Amino acid sequence: MEYPSDLTDSQWERIRKFFEGKNRGKHLCKHRKRELMNGVLHVVKTGCQWRQLPHDFPPYTTVWNFYRRACIKGLWDKILAELVKTSRVAAGRGEMPSYALVDSQSVKTTGAADERGIDGGKKQKGESGTS
Repeated sequence: MEYPSDLTDSQWERIRKFFEGKNRGKHLCKHRKRELMNGVLHVVKTGCQWRQLPHDFPPYTTVWNFYRRACIKGLWDKILAELVKTSRVAAGRGEMPSYALVDSQSVKTTGAADERGIDGGKKQKGESGTS
């Protein structure tokens, strides 16, 4: 069965090189890397729990272990960096961004948390007197 979260052929061709030659020893993998990727993408896209991964995918433990090993090896960061680079070049821009933006709203809210809070003993917000 195909899911909306599955990789298209062209998407898989862009990232396939990151998974070539990544098999353990001489053992053949029971599941193809594309199937494992589709399982990870299904969890990410739908927000389902690993144990609720549909049975059309490899076993959830296999998909989760694939995801975890890729995290440890930094594979997701490498794939995303490559995709950013190729999409920027396709848009006629340089491979690497020349600057970054910080969300100023996030910066503003961090200081406000220090000034105001809930004092469990007073059951009032931010007042220094007794109740």
